[in-house]
Amino acid sequence: MNATTLRPRSDIDQRYRWNAESVYRDRDAWRAEFKAVQAALPGLTAKAGTLSGGGAASLADTLELMIGLMDRVGRLYVYASMSQAVDNLDDEAQGMNGQAGALFGQFSAAAAFLDPEILSIGEERLDSWIASEPRLVIYRHYAENLFRKQAHVRSAEVEETLGLAQEVFASAYNTHDMLVEADMKFAPAKGGVEVAQGTIDKLLTDPDRETRRSAWHSYCDAHIAHENALASALTTALKKDVFESRVRRFDSSLDAALFESAIPRAAFDSTVESFRKNLPVWKRYWKVRREALGVETLEHSDIWAPISRRPPVIPYGKAVDNICDALAPLGSAYVGTLRRGCLEDRWVDVYPSIGKSSGAFSTGWKGMHPFVKMQYTDDLSSQSTLVHELGHSMHTWHTNERQPSMYADYSIFVAEVASNFNQAMLRARLFETEKDPEYQIAVIEEAMDNLHRYFFIMPTLARFELEAHRRVEESKSVTAHDLNELMADLFEEGYGGEVEVDRAREGSTWAQFSHLYMNYYVFQYATGISAAHALAGPVLAGDEAAARRYIDFLSAGSSDYPVSVLRTAGVDMTTPAAMEKTFEVLSGLVDRLERLTSSRS
Repeated sequence: MNATTLRPRSDIDQRYRWNAESVYRDRDAWRAEFKAVQAALPGLTAKAGTLSGGGAASLADTLELMIGLMDRVGRLYVYASMSQAVDNLDDEAQGMNGQAGALFGQFSAAAAFLDPEILSIGEERLDSWIASEPRLVIYRHYAENLFRKQAHVRSAEVEETLGLAQEVFASAYNTHDMLVEADMKFAPAKGGVEVAQGTIDKLLTDPDRETRRSAWHSYCDAHIAHENALASALTTALKKDVFESRVRRFDSSLDAALFESAIPRAAFDSTVESFRKNLPVWKRYWKVRREALGVETLEHSDIWAPISRRPPVIPYGKAVDNICDALAPLGSAYVGTLRRGCLEDRWVDVYPSIGKSSGAFSTGWKGMHPFVKMQYTDDLSSQSTLVHELGHSMHTWHTNERQPSMYADYSIFVAEVASNFNQAMLRARLFETEKDPEYQIAVIEEAMDNLHRYFFIMPTLARFELEAHRRVEESKSVTAHDLNELMADLFEEGYGGEVEVDRAREGSTWAQFSHLYMNYYVFQYATGISAAHALAGPVLAGDEAAARRYIDFLSAGSSDYPVSVLRTAGVDMTTPAAMEKTFEVLSGLVDRLERLTSSRS
């Protein structure tokens, strides 16, 4: 299909649209469930004040009630948010998404009494209740983690207020999302080609340099035109992070973000330090890329320019076959589930369409399929995105299969491991099976695009985020101009003189990433890809025990702390070893690209 010509969603074959009816029969059923959950929330609120004196059985009843409502709210939210993501022009879906967000806030407020009251029971007494009531056994880690967090859990009234504020807190992200996804208009690229959220990635890989350049200029300039509104939204999100960290008595928003999942501060600091130390590897890559393209100066819009002279065409069905082949070392059960999800159960909303959000993600909740929203365009990059998001989905599927609802999620720190593990496995398989040098160059390009995002853009954004939070914490100026200058400075350092820096447009990068609305999310892309390469190595070498440990990792959910889960799987993220290993992988890819391109006739 022509990836720069968007079709109405109604023109997309149902086989390639997510299986919404597997969640709710139709939107009337969603609305009926929404009203039923709203009506049930007061039953949870009525339990407030009863836990300490009610005994073990009463606590088990209350926790089961809370978990049941949480799952119902979660499914309502995923259905609504997915409905909007695939068509931002659907007014009804927008309204449902807003309602679902509000309901999540109401649920959080209704459940706010739980943690303070459980803490008031006392750890020793609670341990005895867990020993006497079988239904409480699954909550042992939850209780241990709660008492770990005790110093930062506030009174029931404060927790209720924070819960009620979640809908308000979400408004900054929603403002950004609606502005860039629904309202923002882009000037056409060269030749009148449409620039949109659903086409920009494809345009940036166009063989024609002026098409790439004009598309990138259009994309950046549209964000720059709204930079003050976008800066206001981001600053509000940063202030929200700082506010919550102070309410919970943390020294900084970074400490608050790390503490939530028991991540040592060293994990963040070593990520940033390893990135800065290895910037020369990136500088060497920019040089090799410039020489391969045959240009005197490498511009930003050349970062994704195709180097392969025969990039492969990969239809969706072929991509599924390639992915299943690559992941065969994980066993027939894993592969069978993945294949059914892609081809029969309609986990994936596949193709671009008018109004569909840019980018890709995997989402889900216990009791439903894990769903993928993406923009498949029959190329190697799309295949890479698909295998990445299916990594998330298989992580969710395994967690939901093995864990109770209490632990049927996983922290951001481990979230990007499964996705990048899948990409590493597929890449290795393609290097093994596809001997055409031009195909191998295309695989390297895909790998470098991924590493550029995870090991260059995301650490750069992490440095940006750290400084932006610091300025808010110190009540310093955080205007659009301030953010632009900070961003441009960081890119100039990262490019090391090998890429021409358009400060105005490079400086607008912060406005293009909704990830910055999630407190210290971005650095965990770098840690995730590092752990992924460390875990993939033994599996690729044929270590069946490593493959079994990896499946156990996928199935762990939040039943243990993320650093512990990864250590059990075979990688210690408290040291920089995995980061350094991945930079070795990056360097090896640069070497291979240089050999392949320099030997061309």
